[in-house]
Amino acid sequence: MEVADLSVTTRHAIKEAVLNPRFYTTDFAEIDAMHIDPKMRAEFEWIRDEFAHDYNKTHFVRTEEFKDGFADMPDRDLFIEFLERSCTAEFSGCVLYTEMYKKLHDPTLVSIFRSMSRDEGRHAGFLNKTMTDLDVALDLKVLRNRKKYTHFKPKFIFYATYLSEKIGYARYIRIYRHLQEKPEGTIHPIFRWFEQWCNDEYRHGEFFAIMMRSQPKLLSGANVRWIRFFLLAVCLTMYMNDARRKQFYKNLGLDWQQYDIEVIRLTNQIASQVFPVTLPVDNPAFWKHFDACVRHDAEIVRLSDEKGPVALAEATRHRAAIARHFAGAYALKPVVTTDANRWKGLEGFPNFPATAAHA
Repeated sequence: MEVADLSVTTRHAIKEAVLNPRFYTTDFAEIDAMHIDPKMRAEFEWIRDEFAHDYNKTHFVRTEEFKDGFADMPDRDLFIEFLERSCTAEFSGCVLYTEMYKKLHDPTLVSIFRSMSRDEGRHAGFLNKTMTDLDVALDLKVLRNRKKYTHFKPKFIFYATYLSEKIGYARYIRIYRHLQEKPEGTIHPIFRWFEQWCNDEYRHGEFFAIMMRSQPKLLSGANVRWIRFFLLAVCLTMYMNDARRKQFYKNLGLDWQQYDIEVIRLTNQIASQVFPVTLPVDNPAFWKHFDACVRHDAEIVRLSDEKGPVALAEATRHRAAIARHFAGAYALKPVVTTDANRWKGLEGFPNFPATAAHA
């Protein structure tokens, strides 16, 4: 099938761009060779059983209201783009976790990754069917075969995927709670499925937290610099993406900036459960760097339709400015995790019975 024969949505999802969702691959043999301290086996087996419980087995069932055409939805294209990006991200996780359970040999890890692939596939399918309801086609098979894969070392996969799952939880729960308070912003019924949905994301992140703690070197020494890098990159990417789509959040009744600040603060707080440092979100300079990146990105978007060397030079200048502000935010002193500020867990959410022993 030629690219020209694909749907507009599929072509857009395949497209590579700095702020677009990516597909990842890694060195599976290196993960397979990792030694897990026998003292942590009970934790891995506990979370394996949590996944086997399949809390959301019957949750993702579309109702008749999904079949409404939603022709009068405000900025319908923005909602469809939200579905496309979300579906691509969920399917990316499904593909990665499928490769994990196919290529690893530890039976406990195989079971965990199979369950997480099941969850992400279920999420992607739910989103894809919602797009079908809106007469939009996203071919997941083509996406799997045509999308460029980014190769990350296992430790980078752990950092990035942990943060992706946790920030996904923070994003979904914030939208869900907002729409509970202000249901008039519910432009589509899918948002009413977000509470249990985001618990899947949170649970996936819990596994990666256990995985990283089972490899202490990933949380110490020079790797602390990588942890800071990924924390900053994941949060700034979301901030810039959402600034570009501020109208979508306005349609939900949300101010995109306040929403993102709350999501980043919650994600940062959760990350203290495993990371030795977190972002300095209480430092005003931190947000000044983020806001400067948004301003420069807006200029890049403005210049994107212009041709010629002048526009190219201007866009390059703004990209360099974003890199400088990223470096400036990175240079700020991080917050060291202590017993006093470490995330204690989600209230009402299942936790390993002996969590206090290694907190």
